[in-house]
Amino acid sequence: MSKASELNKKSVDELQSELANLKKEQFNLRFQKATNQLGNTARVRQVRRGIARHQTIINAKRAGVAIEE
Repeated sequence: MSKASELNKKSVDELQSELANLKKEQFNLRFQKATNQLGNTARVRQVRRGIARHQTIINAKRAGVAIEE
């Protein structure tokens, strides 16, 4: 997972593409969980928090607010 300080250095377009990848991974993890094929259950939480982290940075950049590290 990327730290907020690392994400701050990226452009909004890069963050949105990473966000799309995280959402795809979340979708796949949900199906793995439903079919009892999920091996690493902690990954669900990591992906969910990564999505929130990306969305927070994107929204802050659009609003022109600097995020403290």
